[in-house]
Order: sequence, then C-alpha cells, then structure tokens
Amino acid sequence: MNALKIKKGSSRKSAYELRDPNSDVVETHTLAVIVDNEPGVLARVIGLFSGRGYNIDSLTVAEVDHTGHQSRITIVTGGTPAVIEQIKAQLGRIVPVHEVHDLTVEGAAVERELALFKVAGTGDKRVEALRLADIFRANAVDSTLESFVFEVTGAPAKIDAFADLMRPLGLVEMARTGVAALSRGGE
Repeated sequence: MNALKIKKGSSRKSAYELRDPNSDVVETHTLAVIVDNEPGVLARVIGLFSGRGYNIDSLTVAEVDHTGHQSRITIVTGGTPAVIEQIKAQLGRIVPVHEVHDLTVEGAAVERELALFKVAGTGDKRVEALRLADIFRANAVDSTLESFVFEVTGAPAKIDAFADLMRPLGLVEMARTGVAALSRGGE
C-alpha cells in the first residue's frame, strides 16, 4: 500500500510532486522565461496571459545576454496547479521562447524587489519615518523640508510591510520594480 501514491522507481525526490494537480488551491508561482530579444516577444507573452484571463502579479524584463540577444522575463502569477502547468506549457510553445523555469517548484530561489516611497510629513511623523526607514535599511535618496523619497530593496513581503508602516506617516506615492528572481545553487 502506497499512501503517498508515489510511482515506483521515481527518480524525483521533490515534495512538490506529491501535491494533487487537480487541486482547486490557488498558488503563486514565479516563472523565469528566456526569450529572444526582438520586437513583439513581450506582447506575445502578455497576450497569452490576457487572452486566457490569467493575471500577472509582477512582470520584469531585461536583456541578459547581449551577444546572444536574449532577455529574461520574470513573471509572478497565480492559479491552481493545473492552470500553472497550462501556462508553462503554452509559454514553451511560443516560438521565441527558449526556456521556461518555474522557480517556485524547482527549489529554493532568491526573490528581490526595489521600491521607491515618497513620504510627506513634518515633526514627529518625519522623525518616525526616518526611524522606521533605518530599521528596514531603507536609503533616503531624496529629501526636502516636506518629504523624503526612500529606496527599499528586499523580498516582496518586506516591501509590503514597509508600505503598511509608511501609510499613516504620510505615504504619498510608491513605485515598485516587480520581482527579480534566481534559483539558488550551482545550476
């Protein structure tokens, strides 16, 4: 009797293989897609998501290989395991796509995001904003008598926590870059 329903002789030892692909649980996944750096590629990738009603929580794109003219698109999206598998399969079928990696499933990954926060305030609120910025290791990249612009780098949860604390202190505006992620290890 095999309670976990692991196939005999399976070489994979990942706990992710144990979850039910037909589950209705919505999960957040970070996908890294290597594509040719040519006009229209991003529109085709985004069109895949919008045409099927999938949401993109975060999107970052940059050229990573100048000589090979390749870019890396990092997408954070959500869906059931079946939907995530469908997204990966459909991304892999787009012609200029070379690789699709699900960093959430493949193992440990490092995710970071950059955000800029404009906080306006005077007196005690200004002092408290500076104190919290120091705790979060935020850099004041601009300062006037009425406001600060803080730069924060870290995991998306850290960015969210900093924003929550700055709102009552006079958060005026925020800009976020989106998640940049790499898998950990030698591969």
